[in-house]
Order: sequence, then structure tokens, then C-alpha cells
Amino acid sequence: MKKELSLLLKKFFGYDSFRPLQEEIIQEILNKKDTLVLMPTGGGKSICYQLPAIYLPGTALVVSPLIALMKDQVEGLVANGIPAAALNSMMPEEQQQQIKRLCTQGKIKLLYISPERIVTEADWFLPSLDLSLIAIDEAHCISHWGHDFRPEYTQLAILKERFPRTPIVALTATADKLTRTDIVEQLKLNDPKIFIASFDRPNLSLNVRRGLNKREKISTIARFIMRHAGQSGIIYCMKRVDTTRLVDELDAYGIEAVAYHAGMMPEERERAQDDFINDRVNVVCATVAFGMGIDKSNVRWVIHFSMPGSIENYYQEIGRAGRDGMPSDTLLFYSYSDLIIHRKFAEESGQSEINLEKLDQMRRYCEADICRRRILLSYFGEEAADDCGNCDVCRHPPVRFDGSVLVQKALSAVLRTGERVGIKMLIDILRASGRAEVIERGYDKLKTYGAGRDLPSRVWYEYIYQMIQLGYLEIDYTSGQVLRPTLLGRKVLFGEAKAHLALYRAPGNVVEAEKKEPTRKAATGKARPTTSKATPIRPITGGTVAETLFDALRQLRRQIASREGIPPYLIFSDATLEDMVEQRPTTIEEFREIHGVGQIKLDKYGKVFVGLIRFVLERKK
Repeated sequence: MKKELSLLLKKFFGYDSFRPLQEEIIQEILNKKDTLVLMPTGGGKSICYQLPAIYLPGTALVVSPLIALMKDQVEGLVANGIPAAALNSMMPEEQQQQIKRLCTQGKIKLLYISPERIVTEADWFLPSLDLSLIAIDEAHCISHWGHDFRPEYTQLAILKERFPRTPIVALTATADKLTRTDIVEQLKLNDPKIFIASFDRPNLSLNVRRGLNKREKISTIARFIMRHAGQSGIIYCMKRVDTTRLVDELDAYGIEAVAYHAGMMPEERERAQDDFINDRVNVVCATVAFGMGIDKSNVRWVIHFSMPGSIENYYQEIGRAGRDGMPSDTLLFYSYSDLIIHRKFAEESGQSEINLEKLDQMRRYCEADICRRRILLSYFGEEAADDCGNCDVCRHPPVRFDGSVLVQKALSAVLRTGERVGIKMLIDILRASGRAEVIERGYDKLKTYGAGRDLPSRVWYEYIYQMIQLGYLEIDYTSGQVLRPTLLGRKVLFGEAKAHLALYRAPGNVVEAEKKEPTRKAATGKARPTTSKATPIRPITGGTVAETLFDALRQLRRQIASREGIPPYLIFSDATLEDMVEQRPTTIEEFREIHGVGQIKLDKYGKVFVGLIRFVLERKK
């Protein structure tokens, strides 16, 4: 059996070996056992049920929450020569009946269906099938404790009642212990084995910027995109209006982007998503409505214009970058205004206590000055022995100094106001601002008025952030976000303890940035050059031949995809193209050994890709 599974893995998916836990999960399913699988986005969850579906007789039922995600999965399977189909209410009735006939005839190996459709099909259609297994994707949606609860998922318990002998595999990318328990109970899984893969995604760089105003954020984003010219990326926004405004702002830099949010007309959303998936546009500015429908493997970066409300949301969203395992970048902007908005949402939710706790965990991540990857792994119950070396904190470790005097100045000012000021007013007092509100309140008469005028506002913002993070100050959210000294802060204030702060670093030093500002459009409305010609994802061997070959392969992939009407990454992933550049196969037998080349794609595309590789190598001699 093991040899057969390995042969099927190579034939249909082009992989020579399984990823960690995949083989064990597949074996459990083949033994007709229920399972719960936690794997990060891009960790290989799909193969855990797709391969046994191919191996076993009958049809596998796959519950998936979004039509777009079903479409993407089905197209990918069909491209690999695997009979698959989706059944949803958007299809014409005739097409639905045709798919049902093919399923009852045993001609479909994987049938994708929405959770809403389960109840309507549970009595007549589903019992007519020879079900090999049932896979429930995005299983966290069934839990009230999960980050994306969907009421329609709660009806899925009917599957175990109607098909008690059919193994069920529930899969999700993010679920804490509480959510995992809830998934098992809600789905009525029978003594399931729980598989938890490593949540480490070392190919993702993690970067956080804080305290930037809107203009600085836009400029930083423009520089970031220019450094990733020709690469696909997602900018997540909290508000719908931010998506459209950001598209206009980027246009001023000559950067083409599309907006995506739930308030758009369905055809507009579909067009925006289709353009992005098919590489007709590289940048999409989206709310989380863009979420689970994206299975695009060559997303190279993700930016969060606003902080997410939980680490689960954040981890799942950044996981949409680098699904193919190639180096990818993430950037998150953090401000206290985001924190206040999310806190309001959490307090108004039906589970305010747990949502406030998750928000606090997200805040701590953003404010941390220790390895960010270690924080993420720790959150998901995984320990890392060493720092990652691939986050902003690791790349630019802070220099620490005795900041006790700064803490004393700040806390003294807070106490002298009667603990009635927030961050901005505190800085105004320390810097001797002449703002009307400062004078009206009489804060200019305080002994600490002007005590910190030697430091710019930006520097004070940074140090006050640290004072909050280190526990010298706290924000009272119930009283208008005023600052209050903590017990530890009072010890520093009265000389009973020292406060060690990280030396302020200019924002440009935290995440690598171009020294020159990105160029906006001239007043005439004509765009000045801002982006270079599309480049390979990264120089693979550092040579001109490698760069030329990668670009040529990518163009060929795009042409074939356009002709076949499917996204380019479904032809071959970027990782597969990279392997072609590294190995440079000039025969079909050599091409067979490329990572991600199965028998179906070898027969279908082998000659044309080998021919192009030969042509480029001959031309570059």
C-alpha cells in the first residue's frame, strides 16, 4: 500500500515524498478512522484527503465554504488528471443533474459541496453515492470559539448520523485547544486522532511597523511593492472604504491595484478576484471577505494595512503568502487607533472576554521586541529553541539602555494630571506643546511641562509604547483610554527599580526601505516611471541565464494558462519553475524528475517546456 500511495503521489502531484504527518493522516483515513488535522496554510492539507480519495473506490465528499475555493480546487485536480467536480446553487439545474449522474455512476473521485447544500442532499442524493470519505475543510468555522464562525456549518453533524461508517477528516489551518475540542463535539467525530503539524513557516519574513501616519504608511507600501515588482500580493484592510482609497493612492504612484470587499457588486468582486488569480493584476486591496476563497500558490507578500483582531486571523491571512514554500514577505502596520476599534468590536461581541484576551495577545505580538516567530509558535503551543533570524526584531535586535529617567518623567506627568490623559496629551505635556487644549486644562503649569522637550514626538511615542509593553504604564480602556501607572511603574518612579528600554530606531531602519521616496504622478496626471520591468521572484543562481530562463518559463506558463482558461499557478507553481531553472532539464526523462511534475503534466507540457529550456540555454551560450 505504501508503495502504491507513493506512486500515486508522484503520478498525480509530482512529489517524490510526503510532507510531515501526511502519510500518517492518510493511513488513518484508509483505516476508516475519524481524524482532525491542523496544518498551517500551505502545509499540504489537501493531499491528506485527495490522495486517499484517488486510492479508494467510490467518491469523496468535500465540504468547502466558498464557491471560489471549490472552483480553484476542482480546476487544480482536473489539471492533474483527477476527476473532480463542484455542486453549488449557482450552477444551471441541467449542469447540477449531470454532475449528480456522474457521481452516482462512480465517475467523480472528489465532489465539492457547500455546507448549506448538505441538508438538502442528505436524504436522496448523498445516500445514492458510494462515499469513500468525508472531508470538512475550514473546520474551525463550526466552532463558536473559532475566528470565523459560520452558522451553516452547525448542520454538518448530520453527516456522522447518516453515514456512521464513513471516515470523516476535519481540516483547519488555525484552531486553539478550545476550538479543537468544539470541532470534535460539534461534528460528533468518533474518537478521532488529532494531528497537529508544525506551525512554523520559515519561508515567511515577519515585519511590524507602528506609529506611522497615513501618508507614511502609503509611502512605505509603495516602496514595498516596488521592491516586489512583478510579484502578486494582498493588502488587507479593516474597512471597506480603505480598500478603494488605497487603490487610488497607489495609482498615484503608478501602481495598478484592485479593490475587493463585501459591499461591491458580485460581478465586480468576481472580476477583481479573477484578475488577481490569473495574474492580470498583481495587487489586491481587500477586506477579510477576500479570505478563504484564495488558493493562489504564488502570492509573494501580504500587507496588513490595519492590525487583525486575533493571532488566528493574522496567521491565516499571512499564510496566503508563500504557499509554495518559496521566500515571501509580510508587513503589518500597528497603531493604537486600530486597537481601540477592535476593542469596541470585541466588547460588543457575544464572547467579549475571550475576544478581548485574543486581542491582547495580538497587541503583545505587535509590541514585542523579541523574535516574532517564537511568539507565534508559542501561541499555537509549539516551542522554538532559537530565534528565527527572519523577522524585523531578529534582523535588527534592539540596543538597550537605562531608561529609568524617561519612565519617571512620563509617569510623573501622568500622576500630576490626575491620571486623566492619553498618549497624545502626555507627549504634548512632555514636549511643552502650546496646543489650546493643553493650556485650557492648565497642564502648562505642571512641573513636568516641557520635561521631555529634548526628544521628538515620534521618539516619545516609541518609548511610551515600550513602557506599556513592559508593564510600567497601562491603558484604561473603560475610561477613555487614559494612562495609569502600574505597580511596577511606581517602583521605577520612586527609584526602587530600573527600567531598561530599547533604543529608538528610525522607522526606515526597521524594515528595509529605499532611501528615495517613491515617485508620485506629475501634476499633468501622467505617471512617472515607478516600477521596473517584471523580474523573477528572486535570482535563483544569481546569473543572467537563470533570470532569463525563469522569465521565459513564466511567460510560457501564462500563455498556456490563458489558452486553457485556468490560473497560471495551476499549470506549474513558482517552486516548480524554480526547480526547472536550477536543474535545467533538456530531456523528457530529466524533466520527469522536476519537483511538482506528475505524469499527466509531463505528457501534456513536457515537450514544450523542455523545448523552451533548450532554446534559452542555446541562445545564452
